[in-house]
Amino acid sequence: MHYPIPASPQEIVALREQPVSEELIVTAIAGVVSLARAQGRSLEELTAEVLADDRLLDWQSRRWLSDVVAQAWNSLP
Repeated sequence: MHYPIPASPQEIVALREQPVSEELIVTAIAGVVSLARAQGRSLEELTAEVLADDRLLDWQSRRWLSDVVAQAWNSLP
């Protein structure tokens, strides 16, 4: 199943209704990166948000996720 890249926060939230898969996670990350760029945010701002303590992920997981977000930022047009 192919998911379009979400174009709004509501579309990202709507992804919660789908079964979790690698493709869904990649789509959500691409949507977050696209929205951040559209809002004029920098990669540094986005990674700082990912690295912020949220009590959902441990430090190592947040660090890994911030690296994935940075890769997506550098890979997406």
